[in-house]
Amino acid sequence: MVALKKWYALAALVLCVLVIGLDGTILNVALATLAADLGASTGDLQWIVAAYLITLSALLLPAGLAGDRWGRKKLLLSGVALFGLASLLAAFAKDTTVLIAARAAMGVGAAIIMPLSMSFLPVIFPPQERSKAISIWSVGMALGLPLGPILGGWLLENYWWGSVLLINIPVVLVAFVAAAVLLPESKDPHAQKLDPLSVIFSVFGLGLLVYGVIEAPTRGWGSPVVLACLGFGIVLIGLFTLRNLRRAQPLVDLSLLGNRTFAWGTLATVLASLALMGLLFVLPLSLQAVTGLSALQTGIRLIPLILGLAVAGRLAPKVCAKLGAPTTIATGMLLLSGGFGLGTLIANTSIWLTVIGLGLGFAMVPAMDVVLATLPEHRSGAGSGLVQTLRQVAGAFAVAGLGSLLSSVYRAQLPADAPAAARESIVAAAALPDPALFEQAKHAFQAGMEAVLLTGAGAAMLGAILVALFLPRTPEPGVVRESEHDLARVA
Repeated sequence: MVALKKWYALAALVLCVLVIGLDGTILNVALATLAADLGASTGDLQWIVAAYLITLSALLLPAGLAGDRWGRKKLLLSGVALFGLASLLAAFAKDTTVLIAARAAMGVGAAIIMPLSMSFLPVIFPPQERSKAISIWSVGMALGLPLGPILGGWLLENYWWGSVLLINIPVVLVAFVAAAVLLPESKDPHAQKLDPLSVIFSVFGLGLLVYGVIEAPTRGWGSPVVLACLGFGIVLIGLFTLRNLRRAQPLVDLSLLGNRTFAWGTLATVLASLALMGLLFVLPLSLQAVTGLSALQTGIRLIPLILGLAVAGRLAPKVCAKLGAPTTIATGMLLLSGGFGLGTLIANTSIWLTVIGLGLGFAMVPAMDVVLATLPEHRSGAGSGLVQTLRQVAGAFAVAGLGSLLSSVYRAQLPADAPAAARESIVAAAALPDPALFEQAKHAFQAGMEAVLLTGAGAAMLGAILVALFLPRTPEPGVVRESEHDLARVA
């Protein structure tokens, strides 16, 4: 490829992943607004976030394989177009059902964009330029974390809630045209065959499990519907696991978990991702509905967490070189646990969010490095893909599980004679002409928030103990492509 053209092509790929990065955080500050404008219950809000994560996690690996077989450019353009059209549908949704369906479609588009945008880099750039290209690509993905809450807050201050989704459209249009013009078509004639049955098992298995967890606070854990969903979901995930353990070319290489370093390092990243995604779901609701902050103020309030994550992420490799991976990761998990605990005591300050950010940085970056360093080059793609998938699954269950915990405690703390509308969400309680009830709802929601924070603290503490006890201090070194490091870190 002509020297200048390949950098323009990289710019097109960066635009493709920028919208994915933004979408990871921009919608969270709009949850309270969605509850008010669409009458969304807490369960609806959980689905709006989780539907995206379910399709993203289930289709991430098969989308990459499909691009290898049928053409990466063709499928990437399809993913970008789908993401844009689904964003448009979501922005103008008149009810939560349409919005949830559109968010699921956005997850499909994101699952196509993420692996395929990365797969072009080895095709376009020679080895001596690849590291620089990967760094630029990674920045495009990572920018969404700090920009999402602030941009989302500003849009909500000045426009309607759909603007946080409509902002994707101009970026998608430019990315689509640039990718169509600048990217070459490529495919792998020897690519692994797809396994549609595994995809079906994973999509429906995850969907049923998440549905059961989200519906439990409303229907009750003993409800036949909840029990049936959880039961069938477990069966489907079990079938998925058995199928992938037995196949010569599995969709997900679960045998990698037999490596102790890979398994315990992956567990650390999954627990950290679970804590982060759960917090990003419940905290904006608390800041807006209980504390009374605006959407923009909520976005700004999240900056200390992001700064802590950025600082610790930069320092983590140096600390890890001196103290070793197990000590560094366990320390990060302890900081994460302490930050969640502080949130129950000093929620009105930003100190606890900064501590959480520091913990995430010291835990996740070295955990990813130690995980991928154990893999030989021919298995690095499978390994990073498995970690990415598990992190997205953890996000879906964090939203479902911690959101349901919040909802259960909130409902239990309300007076027995509270109106049904107030039980749906604290935003609905605020809309009722009963100030005394709203004060009770705020106390109930705060009790639920504290339960979520204590659960996050416990999960992080468990991770710290397990890493300290079981993560090997001297793992067998492996060879891994730098591209796989960056892909797994920012996904």
